Amino acid sequence: MAYIEWTEDYATGINAIDEQHKRIIHYINQLSDAKNLNESDLTEEVLLNLIDYTLSHFAFEESLMEDVAYDASDIHIKTHDAFRDKIDAYRKRHETGEDIANELYKLLNIWLVEHIRNDDGSYAPVVKTNIPEINGPEKQGWIRSKIQAFFK
Repeated sequence: MAYIEWTEDYATGINAIDEQHKRIIHYINQLSDAKNLNESDLTEEVLLNLIDYTLSHFAFEESLMEDVAYDASDIHIKTHDAFRDKIDAYRKRHETGEDIANELYKLLNIWLVEHIRNDDGSYAPVVKTNIPEINGPEKQGWIRSKIQAFFK
């Protein structure tokens, strides 16, 4: 399995979201290591991190979409729900001893290209238009409060 590197092709232009998306690339690369080294524990670590990621990152994105009244948010949320279900199914299979590293690697690559580039790319301009200071220092308090709200 090959390593993946972040390129600006994946960027939404929303710094907080892009930093979170870089974690997906890290997970893809960890899965490559897990497969190459035959490390089931590393695959499990990636799965646990993905479960956490889907809870926090998706909630953050969905909150942004709600704040700007993004008109396709229902479709986007359904996509998130389907991804969460897939990750949970992989977790269950892994718990039975099945080697899911290859499949999970492929899923994350598809997710990176399809969802992040296309789906997230469609709501990002709406967020940037409605919250033009999203990347500025004056918005950091807003972003911090949104992130903290998920971990109360």
